Amino acid sequence: MLGSWIEIAVPQGPDVAATVLRSWWVRPADGALRGGVLVLPEVFGVNPWVRGVAGALAAEGYGALALPLFARTAPDLELGYDDASLAEGRQHKDLTTTPQLLADGAAAARWLQDQLAPDPSRPSAAGRPALGCVGFCFGGHAALLLATLPAVVASCDFYGAGVATGRPGGGPPSLELLDQVAGRLWCFCGGADPLIPPAEVVAIERALAAADPSGERHRLIRAEGAAHGYMCSARNAFQPAAAAEGWRLMLELFDAELTGKG
Repeated sequence: MLGSWIEIAVPQGPDVAATVLRSWWVRPADGALRGGVLVLPEVFGVNPWVRGVAGALAAEGYGALALPLFARTAPDLELGYDDASLAEGRQHKDLTTTPQLLADGAAAARWLQDQLAPDPSRPSAAGRPALGCVGFCFGGHAALLLATLPAVVASCDFYGAGVATGRPGGGPPSLELLDQVAGRLWCFCGGADPLIPPAEVVAIERALAAADPSGERHRLIRAEGAAHGYMCSARNAFQPAAAAEGWRLMLELFDAELTGKG
């Protein structure tokens, strides 16, 4: 794999200050890319585990771009998983808004599309290469938001807490944006996740069904007995079997939507 830090400029926009995204870019050393995937971290930043996710996607043939979610308050954030780090990450999360996340995601998507060679046989969004997106925890919530971008056709929201109760920076629940999601969105929830209680899981399931009555585009996937953070091998909540299944399903979605095999 070839990995490096790169910088992506985000222009100033309505309610959004300009910034630079210090992002981790990794791709296979040889061969054409099968597609591009945005990787959105937990509140702990683009740390070694998140870079490892990007590397694992690159091992599957994808170009993976892990971008910071707190570029304006902590552009170089890399934290561990202790309580103090969690408190620090949540401070930055509380200062982050939905317009910022969407502006940063759009800039990152444009950069990633530029790295993909046009291929008439592949899915495309507005005439440009289509992208996937995966996020974890706060990054999972952000993945639901970025699923509204035209460039993103396949999104995996892993235990994105709060989507049923609000949105970053304030406002109605992010679930109310599902009518703007033109692609496919799969939401993963652990059955023992205290940050997404049963009532919110039901709300997510109902919102997905209302936005996609056919059930062909959107799915809710429960990992029974799994706690919050079950995908992350660096956390105490890591559950290997649930993580392996989550990874398998994510690759299934990306294979179908980004490589033209669906």
